[in-house]
Amino acid sequence: MVQHVLKHRLFRSGIRLAALVLLAGAAFALAARADAPHPKRKDEYKHQVEKLEEVWRTAQLNADVDAMDKLLSDDYVGITMTGQVVTKTQQLDRLRNRNVVLTKIELSDVKVRISGTTAVVTSLADVDGTNDGEPMHGMYRYTRVYSRLPSGMWKITNFEATRVGPEPAPRDRRRQSADQKPPA
Repeated sequence: MVQHVLKHRLFRSGIRLAALVLLAGAAFALAARADAPHPKRKDEYKHQVEKLEEVWRTAQLNADVDAMDKLLSDDYVGITMTGQVVTKTQQLDRLRNRNVVLTKIELSDVKVRISGTTAVVTSLADVDGTNDGEPMHGMYRYTRVYSRLPSGMWKITNFEATRVGPEPAPRDRRRQSADQKPPA
């Protein structure tokens, strides 16, 4: 009888231990997924970032320094179309002083990826404007990184643009060469 009681107690202790291990494992799994947004939340975040991309495009086209200031994080670092590395202050000054003036930004192939509290946007942009007074136009691929703050607000932390293909001829040269007839 004593042996039977001891076996029963050991069996119950084993069940308790197994239950405890199972609960600890479940708690660990939930904690590990805490940063990963629920699929519905992920879609909501993606939609928020897509809207911010349009706010950025409009702010850039309208030289809206206030809107751009709200979009960029204080530790923002960007690499411009010409390879310059700029901080938030420098980017806002470039916009404020009209060092860069974009008159056209047409986006295509826009992709938004969400991972935890980070969103990465890639796109193809057809751009026209001037940079430091020089005409600038062409196709660029860019990457923009957003971070979601504890408040739920998204801020742009990084940006990089790269020219796609060869630099196009200046517009006036293309017009001039089209008007010229080939030698006979």
